[in-house]
Amino acid sequence: MQAVSCFQRLVPCPCRTVFQPIHTKSLRKPQVGLVRRAVPPTKREVDASETATKDGRPDEAMMPALQGEDAAAFSLEDQSLSSWVKFSVLLAGVFALLYPIWISPDTGLGKELAALLSSVGSSSEVTMVLILTLFGVVHSGLAALRPQGEALIGARAFRVVFASLSLPLAGLAVMYFINHRYDGVALWNIRGLPGVHSTVWALSFLSFYFLYPSTFNLLEVAAVDEPRLHLWETGVARITRHPQAFGQFVWCAAHAAWVGSSFMMVTTAALLGYHAFGCWHGDRRLEREHGEAFRALRDRTSVVPFQAVWEGRQRLPPDYWREWARLPYLAITLFCFGTYAAHPAMQQAAYWLGW
Repeated sequence: MQAVSCFQRLVPCPCRTVFQPIHTKSLRKPQVGLVRRAVPPTKREVDASETATKDGRPDEAMMPALQGEDAAAFSLEDQSLSSWVKFSVLLAGVFALLYPIWISPDTGLGKELAALLSSVGSSSEVTMVLILTLFGVVHSGLAALRPQGEALIGARAFRVVFASLSLPLAGLAVMYFINHRYDGVALWNIRGLPGVHSTVWALSFLSFYFLYPSTFNLLEVAAVDEPRLHLWETGVARITRHPQAFGQFVWCAAHAAWVGSSFMMVTTAALLGYHAFGCWHGDRRLEREHGEAFRALRDRTSVVPFQAVWEGRQRLPPDYWREWARLPYLAITLFCFGTYAAHPAMQQAAYWLGW
């Protein structure tokens, strides 16, 4: 659920799927199995599968062979200047089109849709639920139809359709939330208590580190590179395979404590309900795409953060910090500081739009 970036916040590999034998050494009995892989194994995966302790379990410094991909990996050597130029041109073109069609208070459809949904809802809380429901139907509905859509018009063209419908609705939800966050009944007000602001800020900051790793693949998001349905296994996926749902929970908890209105509580319930559905829906799509590889990954990961770790199904490697010390998370850090500084501008923009 990539499009709901402010709220805290899939396509076959273009190469042919390879069925590759994975050999796992053990003192008791060698085993050979077929694993459906979307990408060739890395040296780290091969080394891990070749190393075991005397009791047959993986060595403390080694992990079982990965079924999925390395999350948040970024190499400057693999980047193409022409691809990023195309990305920049596409981004500018999208905003140039969105302004008159969707954003402009005079000609945009965003204000008209907000007014229509407000006329249906008896309160701003109901309107917010309607906006999030509409977004969820479009976003998850198109995601479910992705295999058929890509077969019909291609992966890149389908991504353009998906983003063209999802992003405007996400923007509507964000702007409407900003304008109406204090609506309804004031349930509590703890904003003046010592430490509340710092705690809310820290939790909001933390929540963005749980973005789904596919969000970092900006060239795929913009269809410059051919989009794929990735199966992530390292980094944040070791903690939870649905990090965005947990990040949404943290963000909602922080903002609910700060805002304290009935509108905020209804919005929180709607967002968490949608992300709970997204956990089931995402697993279903990943299993459909990756089959046995996803089922193996599911067995050693969890939806609840750290559950697989404390149950012994997942073991964090000694150099686990390296899976976080990556450029995308530096970008997230800068983004969080920038977004916090831009809060007054975001509020002014929302008031100007009048959604």
